[in-house]
Amino acid sequence: MSNERMTTEAFSARVGRGMLIVVSSPSGGGKGTLIDRVLKTVPGLAFSVSYTTRAPRGSEENGREYFFVDEPTFRAMIERGDFLEWADVYGHLYGTSASQVERERVAGRDIILEIDVQGAESIRRKVPDAISIFILPPSFDLLRNRLIARATDSAADLERRLKGAPAEVAQYKMFDYVILNDDINRASQQLAAVIYAERARGERQKINFSEALEDFGVASSED
Repeated sequence: MSNERMTTEAFSARVGRGMLIVVSSPSGGGKGTLIDRVLKTVPGLAFSVSYTTRAPRGSEENGREYFFVDEPTFRAMIERGDFLEWADVYGHLYGTSASQVERERVAGRDIILEIDVQGAESIRRKVPDAISIFILPPSFDLLRNRLIARATDSAADLERRLKGAPAEVAQYKMFDYVILNDDINRASQQLAAVIYAERARGERQKINFSEALEDFGVASSED
């Protein structure tokens, strides 16, 4: 057996189906920033670009952060069954493309979703093998300050988001992992560590294990 180190992409292709990684937090919890960092540091990881009816914020671009569509288009996509999940979040519709997620997973690539707690709950019901990670803001005051500094919400929207934050945070216990986002460097490293740890699970490496065990003359558990 070759001693060459396999790339993450080659490894994923050999073991088959990629992982679905769901990252959720209250609005302003910092999940987008953490995901951006992990996408730059963890190889073999794709990002699921969701659809939304809200307007772009700041420097957001259509097809990069989100696909921005009007409500009739979004409703038509619901009717066609285009979404793996969708939710109404503070008056705006958000949805995850079922075809994109399936395409990446079938190709053996891991795909990460940035999603609200409603969407995360729906994904857990529909995709039992999804890995769910909750990003916990260190305090309500910091969350409020982040939302104010973002300056993308009206006063009414800001009030709704802050009012809903405690109920969203209470959902943390439903997730596989919880990461406290009190330090962006540590939190992004921990998110990357979770992904690497999940990739190392025995059931995700059956092909690799069987070859290595055979090389040692040991039968795998499935033999």
